[in-house]
Amino acid sequence: MSQAQEPALSISELNRNARQLLESGIGEVWVEAELSGVSRPASGHVYFTLKDERAQLRCALFRTRARFVTAPMRDGDRVKVRGRVSLFEPRGDFQLIAEAVQPAGEGELLAAFERLKAKLDAEGVFANARPLPFPPRHLLVLTSPTGAAIRDVLAVLAARWPLSQVTLIPVPVQGREAAPALIAALGLLNRQSILDPERDAILITRGGGSLEDLWAFNDEHLARAIFHSRLPVMSAVGHEVDVTLADFAADSRAPTPSAAAERLVPDAAALRQRLVQLEERLTRSQRTRLDTQGQRLDHLKARLRHPG
Repeated sequence: MSQAQEPALSISELNRNARQLLESGIGEVWVEAELSGVSRPASGHVYFTLKDERAQLRCALFRTRARFVTAPMRDGDRVKVRGRVSLFEPRGDFQLIAEAVQPAGEGELLAAFERLKAKLDAEGVFANARPLPFPPRHLLVLTSPTGAAIRDVLAVLAARWPLSQVTLIPVPVQGREAAPALIAALGLLNRQSILDPERDAILITRGGGSLEDLWAFNDEHLARAIFHSRLPVMSAVGHEVDVTLADFAADSRAPTPSAAAERLVPDAAALRQRLVQLEERLTRSQRTRLDTQGQRLDHLKARLRHPG
């Protein structure tokens, strides 16, 4: 008597089941390994392999996440990758869908920062120290239109000096697109300032973040663009402890976006109080002088003799 045949799965069904098991069973992980076979097709996605001495793993970094990655991603670089384990069903390939890529340890980034800093310092790129107009007639702010930095700057300017004319120049402040966008904006603003001399100061700013988050502001081409700007530039990138090459290249540096706004304009309330104090001093001085002159007049009158 023949036994009933077991139902067979299609390859598509098997791969789908395997993918679901991988994604639910392992989920999101961090992996540290060496980059190999980095490929960037026209789609904007990035494909690469992570490998160590015994194994390798194919990875996909899709365009929506790749734009936020500032790590160079060169073959041979050691990186940390955050992603979710999955399976590419059409080929049955086990893979990691990457969400973030960063150098393996900030030590490498810090070493790169120090090398660039020494190089640019030797070129004289950090020699700028022009005073910014106080207050600027027309301040140009290069930052993200949706970040906390622009909200902080505008709030401080409105409270301290409502007369300020401010123009926001929206630029990305993180990822591969940030440095080229900042450089292009600086060039455009400097050309426009020739025709509009009211534009007399630039503020480059963003909020805090990790060394990787702020890495666009350590771009050597951006530092040179700031150095060559005909308009004076203030840089306020990150928090108090954060320092970037853009800060060194700028004419002035502030520790935070709010502090930059405070340094750029006077405090109207303090000026009003000062004017009140000066008015009171002037009034007291005039009264004292009038009283003194009145006493002198009385004294002179008492000394007068009638001619008859």
